[in-house]
Amino acid sequence: MNFRTQSGAAAMGLMGALALSGPTLAQQAVADFYKSKTIEYFVGFTVGGGYDLYARTIARHIGKHIPGNPNVVPKNMIGAGSRVAANYVYSIAAKDGLTLATADQSIPLEQSLGDVGITFDSRKFTWIGNPVVDNNVLATWYTSGIATLDDARKREVAIGATGFNTSAQYPQVANSLLGAKFKIIMGYPGGAEVNLAMENGEVAGRGSNSWASYKATKPEWIRDKKMHILFQIGLKKASDLPDVPLLMDLGANEADRAALKLVSAPPSIGRPVFSTPDLPPERTKALRDAFDKTMKDPVFLEEAKKINLDIDPVSGEELQKIVADIIDAPEPAKERLRSVLALIDRSR
Repeated sequence: MNFRTQSGAAAMGLMGALALSGPTLAQQAVADFYKSKTIEYFVGFTVGGGYDLYARTIARHIGKHIPGNPNVVPKNMIGAGSRVAANYVYSIAAKDGLTLATADQSIPLEQSLGDVGITFDSRKFTWIGNPVVDNNVLATWYTSGIATLDDARKREVAIGATGFNTSAQYPQVANSLLGAKFKIIMGYPGGAEVNLAMENGEVAGRGSNSWASYKATKPEWIRDKKMHILFQIGLKKASDLPDVPLLMDLGANEADRAALKLVSAPPSIGRPVFSTPDLPPERTKALRDAFDKTMKDPVFLEEAKKINLDIDPVSGEELQKIVADIIDAPEPAKERLRSVLALIDRSR
């Protein structure tokens, strides 16, 4: 073998070694960073609701799949329908990968519609993943006398909401486009408080909750038929709600149906996990990989099964695209929906 051949072989060997060592070095750097650290996992709602339950379950398992095995500690940061938590993660939290959060799935849609209360760009969050794609539902209490959408067209119905999010948007859309008479009562700090208000007769129903969350947190309501589901919100019917109408199918004309389809998109965001903007790429990859591994972890899945949590995950890369697509939706549909949601009385 001549010198040129030997040199070429050596170079190829060095390149191969670098190719193999590159990911290993990156993984080791991530592990060194996370070792003995704590990740704060902010939940934008109170303890006991669906968002909180998914977040706490993920927090118990995801750390073992992150290089360096950091502790993951959930913390509730309530306010403004989870916008307080979202704004904190966007504007204040260090952009180092030691912050995770979950906030209302409707925030990208609210941004898309130009809501002045959204002071951040949802596209710039680092989206880590969503544990479940599941339809939302608008439900009423069994003693309310409101069992169908037709009933809600006949008399005023008090509906509890946590803020200017899906829990207020769905009943308002039903009022404007479907002729319902929902009176939207906002200001509840979380879904658990709205549920209690339903049981106490303070309100007749809840403007939005995921079907999966009801199954996880209130299975006895379903078993004992203590709630009526007036319609479901998503892009296709839930397999176990075949007789409940889809909101987006109820529009009277093409323009209304386009607006209803847009407002039905957020369930694809589900119970999202995200981090700060401008996260270092290697830590973004580590967190997304850890989320994906958690969703396949037999111990996690067994716990989810025991507490009735449906798992139908969406990856961080997919979630990032879904958020961007909602924000960049066609302007005519946004304008129609914008005009409808502007009618919500935020003083209640």
